[in-house]
Amino acid sequence: MGHDDIRATGGPPDTGRAAPRRTALLWLACAAQFMVVLDVSVVNVALPSIQSALAFDDAGLQWVVNGYALVFAGFLLLGGRLADLYGRRRVFLWGLVLFSLSSLVGGLATGPGLLVAMRAVQGLGAAALAPATLTVLTTAFAEGPERTRALAVWTAVSSAGGAAGNLIGGVLTDALSWRWILLINVPVGAVAVLAAPRLLPADRPGAGPRRLDVPGAVLATLGVTALVWGVGEAATRGWSGPTTLTGLAVGVLALAAFAVTEVRYAAAPLMPPSLVRLRPVFVGNVVMLLAGACFIPMWYFLSLYMQDVLDYGALACGIGFLPHTLVGIAAARSAPVVMRRVGARALIVASALLAAAGFLWQSRLGAGSGYLDGLLGPAIVMSAGMGLLITPITTTVTSGVGEREAGAASGLMNTTRQLGGVVGLAALVTLATAAGGPGLSYDAVFLAVAAVCAAVAVMACALPVPRPAAAVAEASPSESRAAG
Repeated sequence: MGHDDIRATGGPPDTGRAAPRRTALLWLACAAQFMVVLDVSVVNVALPSIQSALAFDDAGLQWVVNGYALVFAGFLLLGGRLADLYGRRRVFLWGLVLFSLSSLVGGLATGPGLLVAMRAVQGLGAAALAPATLTVLTTAFAEGPERTRALAVWTAVSSAGGAAGNLIGGVLTDALSWRWILLINVPVGAVAVLAAPRLLPADRPGAGPRRLDVPGAVLATLGVTALVWGVGEAATRGWSGPTTLTGLAVGVLALAAFAVTEVRYAAAPLMPPSLVRLRPVFVGNVVMLLAGACFIPMWYFLSLYMQDVLDYGALACGIGFLPHTLVGIAAARSAPVVMRRVGARALIVASALLAAAGFLWQSRLGAGSGYLDGLLGPAIVMSAGMGLLITPITTTVTSGVGEREAGAASGLMNTTRQLGGVVGLAALVTLATAAGGPGLSYDAVFLAVAAVCAAVAVMACALPVPRPAAAVAEASPSESRAAG
C-alpha cells in the first residue's frame, strides 16, 4: 500500500509532498459537484428561449427541469451505493462521462424529445457523480479538522453552484445561446475526466463480494421518484389531484417495502440498517431534510419576486443574487473556524436560528419594497445562516461512518436534501397560492420558512455532542493547505 493509499483510508498524517495532490483532488471533486448543482437551476432563465427554439408546448417545457430533477433524486441512493461496491474512481468517471456526453447531445438537440431525454440522462450521471464527490472527500481527508475544512470548501462550491445558476444562465443565454447552458459542461467535464485517473486513488477490491441489492435498488428508486413526482404534481394540480395522490401512494408504499427488504431480506443491503441506526446519521439526515425544505425553495420565490414584482430581466435577477452567493460562500469557508470553537451541534443550532431571523426579516417584504430596502439586508443575514449550517450537518452525517458504507451515507444525505427541497417547494407554493389571493403571498412563505429553520435548531439538539478532540484539535500547516 502506497503513501497516498494510507491517507485515503484515514491513516497517519501525510507529508507536505502529498498535500498538493489532495488539494487538487479537492478541487476536482468540487468542480464536478459545481456542475451537478448548477444544472438544477441554470435552465430556469433560459426556458423561454428553449421553448421558442424547439417549439415546446407549455406542458412539455416543465420536463426540461423535471426530467433532470426526477432522475437525479430517484437514483441518488443507488448512485451512492454503487461507489461502495464498484469503486469510487470508477463510478466517479462513469458519472462524469455520462453527464458530459449528455450535456453535449442536449446542447445540440434539435427537438423537444431529445433535449428532455438528455436532461434525464444528465440526471442519471449526476446521481452517480454527486455522492461520489462527497465520498471521495470523506475517504481522502481524515475525520476531524482537515475533513471539516475540505467539506467547507465543498459546501461553499455547492452553494455557489445553486446560487450562480440564474446568473450564469442569464449571461450565457443573453450573450451566446441557450445551448451554452449545457455545452459549458463539456470542456469542464473533459478536463475533469483527464485529471481524475491521476488524482483519485485506484479502486481496491472490497473485502466481500460485489453484490448489488437489486430489489432494494428498484424499490428505493421507484419510491423516491414516485414521491418526488407526486409532490411536484401537488404544486400544479393540488394535493387532492389524482396524479398527486397516485404518486404519493406509490412512493410511500415502495419506500415502506424498501425498508422491510433492507431489514429482513437483503443479504447486501443498499442502505445498511446499521448505518441508519447511528444517531448522527439518522438525526443529521432529518436535519438536512428540513434544511433542504428551507433553502432550495428560497431561490424560486426570490427569483419570482425580482422578475414578477420588481420587473427584473434574467440577467438583472441573476446579479440580484450576488449578495446571497458571496455571503454564503464566505460563511461556509468560515464554518470550520467556528466549529473548532463551539462544536458542530452548537453551530447547527446557532446558524439555523440566524437563518430563521433572516427569513423572518424577509417576510416583512412589502408590495412597494425595492431591492435595497426589501432584499439586501435579509439576504446577508439568511445567507450567513445558510452558509454556516450545511458544513456542520455534512460533517455530522459522515462522521463515524466506515469506509465501506461511505457511499451509502453520501447518497442518503444527498437524497434527503433533494427530497426536502422538492417537498418544501410544493408545500410553499400551495401556501403562497392559498394565502395570496390573486397573487403569491411572499410574506407567508418566508414566515413558514423561518418556522422550519427554528425546527432545524430544535431537532439539532438531539444530535450527540462530538468528542472534544474532534472539535478542537488544531491541524498542521500542511493539512491546512490541503483543505483550503
